[in-house]
Amino acid sequence: GLCIPVGSDGRVWVVRSRPGEGPNVVVYGLDADGGVAGSHWQRVLRNHRIHGIKERRSPSPEAEPRTLAVFGGKGLIVLELCARGKEVSLTELCQLCELHDWIWDLQWLAGSTGTLTHVGLALGHNSVALYDYASHRTLREVHCEEKCILYSAYLVGDSWDELVVVAGTVFNQLVVWRVADGSDEEARIKPQRRVSGHDGVIFSICYLKSKGILASASGDRSIRVWDVGDLQAPRDPVRCLLVCYGHQSRVWSVRLLSDYLISIGEDSACIVWNYNGEVVQSFRGHKGHSVRAVAVHEARGWVATGGADTGVRLWHIRGPEPNGNGLVQLNFSPPHRNGSPKAVKLVDASRLLVMTDAGAIYSYNLASKCWALVMEDVNYQSYCLLEVVQLAKGIVLCAMGNLTGHVKVFSLCCPTESEEKRLYEGKVHSLSWAACPGGDPSRHVLFASGPGGVLLWLEVSCCSSGRVASVVEKCCYLLPVCRHRWHTSVAFLPQEGVLVCGDRRGSLLLFPCSTALGSGTEQMGQGAGQGDAADDPVGLISSQGEGNRPVQGPISLLFGLHGKLGVTSVTCQDGFVYSTGRDGCYRQLQVQDRRLQVLRKQKPCKGLEWIEQLHFAPDGNLLVLGFHASHFVLWSTRTNEKLHCVPCGGGHRSWSYGRWLASEVFAYIKSGDILVYQSRCGPSRQHVLREPLHGRELTCVRHVGTIRNRGCRPVDILVTSSEDMTANVIAVSESSRSLAPLAAIGDHISSVRALAVASGSWREETADWSAVLFSAGGRAEIECYRLLLSCDHDARRGVACQVIHVASHQLDEHWDRMRNKHRVIKMDPETRSKGLLPAGAGIAADSPIESHPGQLVCALNLGAQESSSARNLPQCVWFPRRHFLCSAATDGSLAFWDITATLEHAAAALELASGELQPFALGAPSLTVQAHSCGVNSLHVRQTAAGPYLVASGSDDGSIHICLVAVDTALSEPSPSLPWDVVPPGASAGARVLLLEAFSRPGAHAAHVTGLRVLRPDLLVSASVDQRLTLWRLGKDSLVFLGSRFCHVADVAELDCWGSEERGYGCVLCGQGLEIVWCMARAGPQPLPSCRALE
Repeated sequence: GLCIPVGSDGRVWVVRSRPGEGPNVVVYGLDADGGVAGSHWQRVLRNHRIHGIKERRSPSPEAEPRTLAVFGGKGLIVLELCARGKEVSLTELCQLCELHDWIWDLQWLAGSTGTLTHVGLALGHNSVALYDYASHRTLREVHCEEKCILYSAYLVGDSWDELVVVAGTVFNQLVVWRVADGSDEEARIKPQRRVSGHDGVIFSICYLKSKGILASASGDRSIRVWDVGDLQAPRDPVRCLLVCYGHQSRVWSVRLLSDYLISIGEDSACIVWNYNGEVVQSFRGHKGHSVRAVAVHEARGWVATGGADTGVRLWHIRGPEPNGNGLVQLNFSPPHRNGSPKAVKLVDASRLLVMTDAGAIYSYNLASKCWALVMEDVNYQSYCLLEVVQLAKGIVLCAMGNLTGHVKVFSLCCPTESEEKRLYEGKVHSLSWAACPGGDPSRHVLFASGPGGVLLWLEVSCCSSGRVASVVEKCCYLLPVCRHRWHTSVAFLPQEGVLVCGDRRGSLLLFPCSTALGSGTEQMGQGAGQGDAADDPVGLISSQGEGNRPVQGPISLLFGLHGKLGVTSVTCQDGFVYSTGRDGCYRQLQVQDRRLQVLRKQKPCKGLEWIEQLHFAPDGNLLVLGFHASHFVLWSTRTNEKLHCVPCGGGHRSWSYGRWLASEVFAYIKSGDILVYQSRCGPSRQHVLREPLHGRELTCVRHVGTIRNRGCRPVDILVTSSEDMTANVIAVSESSRSLAPLAAIGDHISSVRALAVASGSWREETADWSAVLFSAGGRAEIECYRLLLSCDHDARRGVACQVIHVASHQLDEHWDRMRNKHRVIKMDPETRSKGLLPAGAGIAADSPIESHPGQLVCALNLGAQESSSARNLPQCVWFPRRHFLCSAATDGSLAFWDITATLEHAAAALELASGELQPFALGAPSLTVQAHSCGVNSLHVRQTAAGPYLVASGSDDGSIHICLVAVDTALSEPSPSLPWDVVPPGASAGARVLLLEAFSRPGAHAAHVTGLRVLRPDLLVSASVDQRLTLWRLGKDSLVFLGSRFCHVADVAELDCWGSEERGYGCVLCGQGLEIVWCMARAGPQPLPSCRALE
């Protein structure tokens, strides 16, 4: 639910419930521009999910305080919202009211004696109740003759006698009936009108009295507007005025305004329509499926939306703009200009340059719409390169290259006074400008690539008048051998004394910054990847290149990092290196010990397979430029939306983009002409009031640790995974009841099904905490990351997180490079990783981990689609100090595997293998326990103080099984402190795993037990799809029920727990949302560490 009341000081407060968190209400205070000025959290509806929020209309729009009715399920509560400056409070005016039926809508009513405590309630079976929330009494209830289940309802009227009900029935009809038409409470009221037209369920209804129109939103993907007139006496017949189709899936809600109507749907879109049925604006920023709630502040033109991704966004309705965005054709016709356009470059917001195949350069002023000839040189006809840069003093430098190896540099203010050099015997392959590392505003660096992979560093100096004074060769570099051997982008990293270069083969190279030509030569660094025969990346060691110049090879090389289509840009920002390519990814790297190290790989959005540039906005937003099929796209990573989408025909053409304070311009060549797209940079179209978490269901959650922020308050760090192919690192503050995403990981090609976190350690030299994260999912893909968490007072929630990608493995990662693949049977792509954990053999979070995936030892379960389900393993657990693995299967069995020899073979293979390592077989299990009659969904192992292990498992049939097992070394001295008498039944000599005791609790839950944890040897907690979190005491041979709590997360998929001496045990559940519940039991004597460390 969403509601937008306005305070007396003009401040706007957005009141909303949180998806996936059920009964909680959050109030956001907004400033005049729509930014968040404060927030307040409160739990109000206990075990009910909030469906709607209705504000009682006040005589004065600025009256304080405001009264709000919050309802959902069968619950209702009335709150008083009081705001004083940035402080806001919610006061309950009554206790929680619980009715006998679902509440679909609420209307504030004036009582016969002037009382203000009456409300009308539209209930789930087409009835209306008059309810007094102060006395918790239903005063009257009337029923419609059409007795059926409703999917929506809308109440109109200010008193009980005027109340009109518009109900959306299960028969896809709108039924209109008046409460006053009933002769007595026993008789059922006959409907006044039945309105048909939809082919699907009606999910939302809205009425605008000033226009006499009614709008309905349906599962048939349409919004229909009906001419009903006054609902006290609706027109007969009711005429359909408008049918709007624009959503790609079901439409959840519709709102009517004086000039527009607004709809939200399952396609995560919020669409603004005019009353001609035309789309005025379309807001798409929420992740995954569904925008669930919408509220409108018509006077300010604000639309607030709440999504199933838990995000809250505020949009601005701009309406039709007379001089809005659009394409302009410049009519570059040959009779008036010499040649056809071959290259276009933007100079600034009002000027662009066009170069023709006749060697002519023209300038166009976008303001005056005038063409001017800049220069003409027949030596640069047919083939020519053009690159433009604007210096700090406003001087514009242009560089041209041709087939004969000539490069001409001139200033736009003095085009006739140019500097020209012949650099190569063959053609110039590429040119690019870069800022001078010394910071001199009168100098700039030009890089030129020629035949043989020779890359020249040219330093261009300008006079005070703007004329080019000199072009000096500073250094010569050599690119690795490949088919397309030229650079595409260069950036300096001055603090490291190096420059980073991207080439057309998709490689990133690191070169030293030499101060003079011939200051020394270095051989090409090692680390080149292996390509095919045509792209053999063998570097040249010879110190003599084109024209007998001394050359330097790269000191670090990441060959083919962005694939064969090439690197498109390299940017240095805040000490990091960012690269983009036509593989649809951008990467974050760092230079460490004069070597390039990849930290992250990100895919901004689905379908954006050609990424051209990254722009770092002053407000911290990262903008991604690229091409989606034939469209140029500007993507915002903060708001998760396309800011611009221009149908230019694709990126295989000359184009140029520029972003300035007042405008944005995109120019390109198509069909022999120049087209320009201009957009004025106004205020942001949206504000993110609350950042989203995931766009689809959560599949797994793991607790990383707890850190104390600057207020010495604990902040829990969690990692979540989802069906949307991402994993998120989030910070949860229990004191402020807030959740903040710290980092998003999107490297998987399918859903992420399993997570595992290796125990970390505090690093004194860098003052951060280091932990290792493993994630696994579809196609048996495993990813490994290092998480660096630190206390940062400037960061959100006082915690900063850096994610470093360490290694990866995929079932068919070498398939595309295989020869004669038609002769090989490909592995089943439906094979999925179902369980994951780090092996204890040397996988400490602070240990050095190389980038080769074989350096990681982990236990992985592959759930392939096989005829037998006995080894479809949803979970696995590692036994400390002993090489045993415990697994659970879909046939209800638990298996214990001796994998000591397997790990030894794997460790030996790591030192010998040079190619891809194959999975190792586990052999036969040492012990098998038939724990359940059907599949096992949850498994946990905890070692007791005496040595043996408690193994708890939960099944599809709702049962919980407990067994006590021991390895042979734990049986030498049985301890009387165990909760059972240790009598090994049938223990044989030489047995490695022995079953000591076993019992089960049938019917522990009413549905699948999807998560459980042994908190202590005498305490267990379990979670189920029945939305119950239950605490159990482990007895001698039974589970004793201690207590249960309703959880608002539907379809619980996973449970994780952690202990805190101060707060007890934290239990986090994930599924259709995320919820944290604290168990107030003593977790143990271990105190929390210092304010800068994690537990």
